[in-house]
Amino acid sequence: MDIVHLEKMAIEMRKKILQISLACKNSAHLGGGLSLVEILTTLYGSVMKFDPKNTEWDERDRFILSKGHGVLPYFTALNLAGIISDEKLFSFKENESDLIAHPVMNMALGMESSNGSLGHGLSMGVGIAIASKKKMRSNRVFVVLGDGECNEGSVWEAAMSAAHFKLDNLVAILDYNGLQSDGDSQVVLNPGDFKSKWLSFGWEVDVVDGHNIAKLHASLNHKSDPSKPKIIIAKTTKGKGISFMENNNEWHHNRLTQGFYDKAMSELV
Repeated sequence: MDIVHLEKMAIEMRKKILQISLACKNSAHLGGGLSLVEILTTLYGSVMKFDPKNTEWDERDRFILSKGHGVLPYFTALNLAGIISDEKLFSFKENESDLIAHPVMNMALGMESSNGSLGHGLSMGVGIAIASKKKMRSNRVFVVLGDGECNEGSVWEAAMSAAHFKLDNLVAILDYNGLQSDGDSQVVLNPGDFKSKWLSFGWEVDVVDGHNIAKLHASLNHKSDPSKPKIIIAKTTKGKGISFMENNNEWHHNRLTQGFYDKAMSELV
């Protein structure tokens, strides 16, 4: 693992997020996308097995963005991984584009699932992980959740199932930025102590700084209990990397004007 390379990749990812947001001349989910950058950088830059020239390789690791509105770093990660071209990336939100506000399953573009309505991605990950075990494959399944998304009951049904079936090939990453569309997650519907909750559902749990690539990398590649699924509770900052967006819920979904773009780009050095 080359930390310097991955950190540069994270900066490049943030720049491309801003560039495609400006180019689309429309509003986009910027805040919750920027909180995912280091997570997606670590997965696509170092951890996951995949072949950019063969996106349906049987032994590839699977990635599901259950937090579907966090699509901007997902598209840019696929671009930097050599799966999505620059031309395709900059078609974001254009008429008839394959790249819209949420992922739409498209194996040629490396997208395993369609996700928009929250709460479904972990259930899909459970199904894929069970199928992989039945086929005796060595691949892993990675699912990114949002903390606001965990208000959905289906998340906990999937959590219970994953532990019951001993899906040690399933890794969830919780983007714990503390904010959701309607405001502070603890005010909208207080989730309580996530760590104790996931432990009580029978998962291995790790809590890390979601913007520290070295710690993310170490956690994604370590298992203490081979019989359990694992969740990484990644403590993040909504809008990370852009000072006027950080912890500012106005940027949950907003339009990036030229002035805001120039100011944001000046901070990414």
